[in-house]
Amino acid sequence: MSAQPAPAAHPEYPENIDAAVLKVAGVVVLGAIMSILDITVVNVALPTFQVELAGGGEPLAYSTVAWTVTGYTLALATVIPLTGWAADRFGTKRLYMTALLLFTAGSALCAAAQNIEMLVAFRVVQGLGGGLLMPLGMTIMTRAAGPKRMGRLMAILGVPMLLGPIFGPILGGWLIDVASWHWIFLINLPIGVVALVYAALVLPADRPEPSESFDWVGMALMSPGLAAFLYGISSIPEAGTIAAPKVLLPGLVGLVMIVAFVGYSFRPEHPLLDLRLFRNRNLTVSVVTMVLFAAAFFGGLLLVPTYFQQVRGESPVDAGWLMAVQGLGAMLTMPVAGALSDRLPVGRIVPVGLVLITGGMFALTQVGATTTYWYILPVLFVMGLGMGATMMPLMTSAIKTLTSHQVARGTTLLNISQQVASSIGIAIMSVVLTNGLKDDPLVAQAQGFQQASEGVTDPAAIGALLPRFPEVAAVLAPFGQDAAAGRAALLEAVRGAMASAFSTTFWVAAALVSLTLVPAFFLPRRREEAHLLDDASPEEVAPPVVLH
Repeated sequence: MSAQPAPAAHPEYPENIDAAVLKVAGVVVLGAIMSILDITVVNVALPTFQVELAGGGEPLAYSTVAWTVTGYTLALATVIPLTGWAADRFGTKRLYMTALLLFTAGSALCAAAQNIEMLVAFRVVQGLGGGLLMPLGMTIMTRAAGPKRMGRLMAILGVPMLLGPIFGPILGGWLIDVASWHWIFLINLPIGVVALVYAALVLPADRPEPSESFDWVGMALMSPGLAAFLYGISSIPEAGTIAAPKVLLPGLVGLVMIVAFVGYSFRPEHPLLDLRLFRNRNLTVSVVTMVLFAAAFFGGLLLVPTYFQQVRGESPVDAGWLMAVQGLGAMLTMPVAGALSDRLPVGRIVPVGLVLITGGMFALTQVGATTTYWYILPVLFVMGLGMGATMMPLMTSAIKTLTSHQVARGTTLLNISQQVASSIGIAIMSVVLTNGLKDDPLVAQAQGFQQASEGVTDPAAIGALLPRFPEVAAVLAPFGQDAAAGRAALLEAVRGAMASAFSTTFWVAAALVSLTLVPAFFLPRRREEAHLLDDASPEEVAPPVVLH
């Protein structure tokens, strides 16, 4: 079986989703699942890395093992700007298969890592492959779908983007419990092999255009600048303040390099990132809406599983199952929104989704330490409904306005915008939550009291510690010698204080989501004309088919 372009006798893409285009979508979804699942699965394993990679000594610092996440993210951000040029130079099929091979090989190396330094280095290799998968996948899906099916095909691509953050913690926790941390990487090997073979058979051969020169100056400015900026942003939660040198120095250097790139990028004929695309009004409005949405929603989404674990005492696996209700809501609306975006302007679809998300986020501001799950889970379900009606229609609106030769560079712009916005949103929410917890005297003193009293059983010795922790002493005082009741009351009080910090952070997330409604108001409210075929040759106009 081999994949080839259909003859030019078929000048129009069909209206319906056929088997050939679904096979192409299957390749892209497999790659997206690997890339996105890997990010969330590793988050669950960080405490395990602290112990098992410590070499038998003291557990590694959390900030050290967090480099397994940061290194992957920085590699991801560094390689994304290259995607548009590389897709035009080498062709999407060859480049996508190279990305799959790089990601799969990186996974095998990660599983074989003997220490934290090796693991971080191999995660960078993984990130170089993972950074290419999503923008390339969007380019492949767009070209396979054509102008009449784009919304429905983009909805299919959105499924792993939603389910990865939900089921990643479940899968990661289960693999660590029943096997070892190595399996969170080994599980990628069979998926990667299947995806490679599948891509070789199904993806249509494309004709790269190697005439474009590579923008070396843009590369020297944008990729290191983006990596430095995101490193500074991602260091904010650990540092606790923007003024810390490890935040300020790389953040400012990265920002200066990005600004320099923006000024430079209008000079070359073929820049690394084609910012001229922002002259397209619909693309610009879609990207601005996407940036605000990604910062608010993904930053707020991070809070919910953390609330389940820290305030409600749920395990990572149980927190993942509780979050699944949000994915269920998104799965219901995403195909509907995809079909509607092929028939209706997104300006009539996206605001509905944003209103649902905004309402859900404001509802979460009322969540406390003992709020019933019969309140929380329906709220998450409604937010999932909104998510399914928002994200992929936004991307569809942006890509519809591009010609076939602009798609690779347009999807690169979208992915960079989303990556940067998500990182900023997560940093903002993490800092607000961390400072809220630090500023509460009971939470701070309870942690100190727990460390000081660990292993102490003598009531007199424990009583001698209490003057150092007056907030804790005030909670324990009514229970006298009943240590068990006193500790239960302390735990309840601490969880109540922590819930208050989460509530404050949810207010910030809700306010940011509300701001998204402003640019969403300017999204197209009339049916958009797709421009995908405007500059396509007869061979490119024909939809890809699979020959058996």
